Amino acid sequence: MCQLLGMNSHLPASLTLSFTGFSQRGGCTDHHADGWGIAFFESDCATPGKGVRHFVDKSSAATSPIAQMLKTYPIKSHNVVAHVRKATVGRVSLENCHPFVRELWGRNWVFAHNGDLKNYAPKLHSSFKPVGNTDSELAFCWLMQELAKSHAGVPTVEELSQTLRELVPQIAKHGTFNFLLSNGQALWAHATTKLHYVLRAHPFRQVHLKDEDLTVNLAELNSPEDRLAIVVTEPLTTDEDWVAMLPGQLMVFVDGLPSQCSCSAHRSASVDEMRRCGTLHQHTPAIAVPISAT
Repeated sequence: MCQLLGMNSHLPASLTLSFTGFSQRGGCTDHHADGWGIAFFESDCATPGKGVRHFVDKSSAATSPIAQMLKTYPIKSHNVVAHVRKATVGRVSLENCHPFVRELWGRNWVFAHNGDLKNYAPKLHSSFKPVGNTDSELAFCWLMQELAKSHAGVPTVEELSQTLRELVPQIAKHGTFNFLLSNGQALWAHATTKLHYVLRAHPFRQVHLKDEDLTVNLAELNSPEDRLAIVVTEPLTTDEDWVAMLPGQLMVFVDGLPSQCSCSAHRSASVDEMRRCGTLHQHTPAIAVPISAT
């Protein structure tokens, strides 16, 4: 199957370190060599960006010149979605590379999926139509269609999350539906089998990449105000406290933190406390300005 990588950040951050390790899984340290892609909601200020820089390539991420460029060219963003593909449904082609992008309510939406959906043939009766022939893009188009039908006006992140909780099980019953979804305001992550996340914040630590012999001190790349969440299929580092999401769990990341936590004490919890908790409830985000890298 495929692998997913996502980031949600309190401040604009680059994903160069995480993408360096992740891209090796596209044909070097793993067999996901049937294309790759990444989408950045680019921003250089406190407000999350609406515009998307979108890169896809049907060659492997481990050998792609575009992927090599992105390892050294930091694009600042609050939300990023990336994908390396092992083709199971749909041929190896540019139009079948994730993430996919659509417009809804005047915002770009980005989606990437890991898994197989069996006997999945939803009715599409709106303007959202697949360009390629993957089950993933079909599911994304149906989600966009049903979100549009469910809200008369532009919904809040909380309202969108509630609607997704109702829609996602209708797709997940057809098979494995691990996915990342973002509209530039938040990052939604759903696990059927494998998804992990880690929260990074001050005091930052030294980390060692799992897929490349590289150790980096994150304190040298980030300021005390920085805070971000990294979501990935399999942990990227060997020495961080990665949290495995539960099967059927839908998480929402806003401002570099899970926006929900079942422990009521975490409404004002420190990031260390949030790191120790794998379940979720409402968390109020804050806003700030500088730029980070991770």
